[in-house]
Amino acid sequence: MQIYQVIEQAITKPPIPHEPYKQSLKAWAMYCLRDRGFKVVYAQNADFAVELKSGDKLYFKVTNNSEDVNSLCNWIVWDSGTKNVSLIPQT
Repeated sequence: MQIYQVIEQAITKPPIPHEPYKQSLKAWAMYCLRDRGFKVVYAQNADFAVELKSGDKLYFKVTNNSEDVNSLCNWIVWDSGTKNVSLIPQT
C-alpha cells in the first residue's frame, strides 16, 4: 500500500501544476510520475501503467469526471472546481 502513498504524493505535490489548457491530464500525470523516478509504460486497457521493480504493473486511468470512476482500475481524478487532483486506488 505504500506505493500508492508515493504515487499520490507525486500527483498532489507535483513538480509543475496541472494546467488543463496547456496539457492533458494523462500527459501531466505521466510527467509527474516519471519526474519521481517511476517507469511509466503503455497499457492496452488503461491510460498507462507504472511498472514496479518487481515487474508487476499498476494500471491507471485518468478522468476529469468523478462519475467515470469504477473499482476495476486505479484512477487519477482532476476536479476542475477545486483545481485538485486525487488518486483513487483499485479496490
